[in-house]
Amino acid sequence: MAFAFFQRIAAPATIGFTFGAILFGAGAILGIAGASAAFAGVASSSPWVASTSSKARLVSGTVDLDGTPTLLAGVQLRMDPGWKTYWKNPGDSGVPPSFDWAGSKNLKRAELLYPAPHRFADASGTAIGYDDEVTFPVKLTPEREGEPIELKLAFAYGLCKDLCVPNDVSLGLALPPDMGKGDAPLIASFLARVPKPAKEGALPLVSGVEAKLDGKPPELLVDAVFPPNATGTDLFIEAGDVFIPASKALGPLDGGKQRFAITFGTPAEASAIKGKTLALTLVSDQGSTETMWTAE
Repeated sequence: MAFAFFQRIAAPATIGFTFGAILFGAGAILGIAGASAAFAGVASSSPWVASTSSKARLVSGTVDLDGTPTLLAGVQLRMDPGWKTYWKNPGDSGVPPSFDWAGSKNLKRAELLYPAPHRFADASGTAIGYDDEVTFPVKLTPEREGEPIELKLAFAYGLCKDLCVPNDVSLGLALPPDMGKGDAPLIASFLARVPKPAKEGALPLVSGVEAKLDGKPPELLVDAVFPPNATGTDLFIEAGDVFIPASKALGPLDGGKQRFAITFGTPAEASAIKGKTLALTLVSDQGSTETMWTAE
């Protein structure tokens, strides 16, 4: 302390410089700390937007994909009890959701993934979709790596209970290049429900498809193999903007095998799928897979 006091009297200019340097250094440290605090305060989710007995928001986080930390987004939809929304093939009624990312910045591509759905009985027949809550994971490809992404989403979805109501909400979220964990657990939980591409030896699998498109009635017969003790087995089919009726199981699971029929209402409906590539999605409590098949 005596040495410091002597320096203050004997060398005021030196001490002035030293004190200024200290102030400058402290300011720099505070600036860095402030920037870190601001970065740490970046939200991983957007505010909820309410609409017709439901609410939606964007979420984000860094998820481990095949050993690589990857920034993903998600479109989270939470519904009041009794309400449901739809899969990309809504079934006999309803409308599929739509996702418009126009207006986003530094976004080259947004690949939206659909968790495996389930079926509902309604007044129009069979509906395919989700109830309670669903998060659609989104793989993001920036135009420029290492720079923030600003997401803008126009999200349109049908919501049904006793009647169906169209909904449109606008969502936005800014994502730094290294978001951190954020909402990764939520996104990962729904990512695990996304059907995986079918591969030989992995169940469930499509073992055969018989097309009777000129039959009376016109139909597709799909044979599937599931784990022998699987429950909740089902088949859903999607072909873009071509209508595909909901499948019907022709019997219970027997030794891991099950057959499904897709019966078309008219010859014109059946003819419309000729030359089209169909996504055959098999689901069960032990996982789900997607097989691509082209109707000849």
